Amino acid sequence: MGAGPGKALGIRNHSSDFLSPWSVLTNGSDASREGGLEIGAQCSDEPRGPGAVWPPPAACPSAWPGFPSVMARFWACVAGAGFFLAFLVLHSRFCGFRLPPHLHFAFKISWRAEEILYRLDVDWPMYSEYFTGATFCVAVDSLNGLVYVAQRGDNIPKVLVFTEDGYFLRAWNYTVDTPHGSYGHTIKKYNSFGDLVQVLGTPGKKGTGLNPLQFDNPAELYVEDTGDIYIVDGDGGLNNRLIKLSQDYMILWLHGENGTGPAKFNIPHSVTVDSAGRVWVADRGNKRLQVFDKDSGEWLGAWNNCFTEEGPSSVRFTPDGKYLIAAQLRLSRLLVAAAPPVGSIGRCSVISTIQLADQVSPHLLDVSAKTGAIYVAEIGAKQVQKFVPMNSSFSSFGSYVSLPEDVSRGSWDSQNRG
Repeated sequence: MGAGPGKALGIRNHSSDFLSPWSVLTNGSDASREGGLEIGAQCSDEPRGPGAVWPPPAACPSAWPGFPSVMARFWACVAGAGFFLAFLVLHSRFCGFRLPPHLHFAFKISWRAEEILYRLDVDWPMYSEYFTGATFCVAVDSLNGLVYVAQRGDNIPKVLVFTEDGYFLRAWNYTVDTPHGSYGHTIKKYNSFGDLVQVLGTPGKKGTGLNPLQFDNPAELYVEDTGDIYIVDGDGGLNNRLIKLSQDYMILWLHGENGTGPAKFNIPHSVTVDSAGRVWVADRGNKRLQVFDKDSGEWLGAWNNCFTEEGPSSVRFTPDGKYLIAAQLRLSRLLVAAAPPVGSIGRCSVISTIQLADQVSPHLLDVSAKTGAIYVAEIGAKQVQKFVPMNSSFSSFGSYVSLPEDVSRGSWDSQNRG
């Protein structure tokens, strides 16, 4: 998630004071007005790593002593027979394999020579064994120092909660549809305990209608501090559109037609809003980013010169507004581009490139509003990786949540998922 007043969940929101766990845990806020996002988990006797609790006590009826109660609504896009889009957007159909336990982080990271802006945090998370499915989305609650990861698969927790330091806290239960919008054709809003609060669209029925509003494979959404919602609907389905809704779910404006011209889309896959009030859409199939005025919906231009090889699957801004971060799924690459100033968007200028290993497949990413760290949900590798700024001008790194004393402080598990 980039800088700006709001965030989106593929899972995170960009604002430091509002976390909106919408689509694909799609694009979410950095923090919730209610103080964060807490997701309960079903109790299990299964241990997870040395000294770890599965699920931790907070996931069961009694909360950890001294652990602050956090409340926030969680939005999810469900587009079919079991995909859950909760600002952890699920989409790609990549499969991964498990590396042998003795292999410690086998993925090489290479950089272009222009400028090295980020380094890999090899200690995040402390234990990777909690990743038991295809990790498709990540969202950061910067106010509370929490990271939400959405994964898909059978008989696994759908949402995992970590601190920004990498300590595992809890998991959401097994009853929610897989986070993504590919089958349910809806956007669902949950409270922090996993209770369904709101449903947009017709469950199990795809459509193009606006009254009532219907979806077909919604990919991601972004929620501003005002409560306004931006939805990209059409991850390979009937629709190829960008919709802006008010906080009471009225359509404010939309662009919705398949094509290659201005304000037309071919698989709009990610959406975010920058600090200048511009809406950025990853128009994946057209290999470009399209930009709109957030108030009027006016088309402001497009960036395509950086995406000749492959279109972007995710887009966010750094909290200082200096850089735009874009993921390219099949190239397994992150691009760091200079963010345009207020006014004309100009042309895309890549400052740095983070090259991941083949078939890692970065699906969605988010950026911490406090630390500037990038969290990448890698659907091919079945893991989330964290990259931290080399020279940070943001506040100090680390978690902003007091951990219970009984949480293990063990070293990072050498087991890696590929």
